[in-house]
Amino acid sequence: MATPPATLPKLGDLELAALDCLWVVEEADVQQVHAMVGGPRGISVNTVGSALERLHKKGLLARTKVSHAYRYRPLLSREDYRARCLLEAAGGVEELAKRGTLAAFVDLVADSDDGALGELERLIRKKRRQAKGPKGGGS
Repeated sequence: MATPPATLPKLGDLELAALDCLWVVEEADVQQVHAMVGGPRGISVNTVGSALERLHKKGLLARTKVSHAYRYRPLLSREDYRARCLLEAAGGVEELAKRGTLAAFVDLVADSDDGALGELERLIRKKRRQAKGPKGGGS
């Protein structure tokens, strides 16, 4: 299975709109994306197809050939994409930890909602279990 790139590429407005469309429908061909994104913008099917192809080459979409057309699907969820955008804008996890921003974020989460810190703890436990894998072996 293809994986998204380690660093997110820069995207144009049409690429973001196409990706947003695919997050909603999960999988579509060029004609379907054009109907939702290109038609309302008054742009051609070929232009939408080029945008989808760029997203594929940038590692954000997977594609499968069905008959004579490709069907595209996102390799990242909308939530993962947004989280990675925020993380990259902040300079990465190491930078967040070094500047104390990570601790400040945890403080904000804890102060914002009684259940939010518990949810964050649950997500951390879940991620740690996943990192250990099925064999139970970690590092």
